[in-house]
Amino acid sequence: MHVHHIAIAVHDLDAALAFYRDALGMIEGDRREVPAEGVEVAFLPMGESEIELLKPLDPGNSIGRFLEKRGEGIHHICVLVEDIEATIEQLKAGGAQMAGEVREHANGTRYAFVHPKSAHGVLIELYQHADAQ
Repeated sequence: MHVHHIAIAVHDLDAALAFYRDALGMIEGDRREVPAEGVEVAFLPMGESEIELLKPLDPGNSIGRFLEKRGEGIHHICVLVEDIEATIEQLKAGGAQMAGEVREHANGTRYAFVHPKSAHGVLIELYQHADAQ
């Protein structure tokens, strides 16, 4: 298990990239829209992990509401797991509450969120690569 990515909600992807890429010297990876999640994302690889910049496509979606309520900043921490169902069962057995069901990206990667109330105020994303199924 390791940190897959740290997601940061931003108002302006280009302005955020000007800092992370241009000022900090990180390499910009993939950049794309994810309509199912209502965001445009840009990834900045860092060894085995990456920073994921999230810009809402609609100010009324969850990322837009997050920005309105809290402003720019860390939205969630994503942890790579080998077996998402087993991890969820372990979490639930320990009293954790999930925020929604297991979802799947087009590439087969499966993901789910642990409610921040269960993780001391931090939204945790569980991530299982398609080849781990």
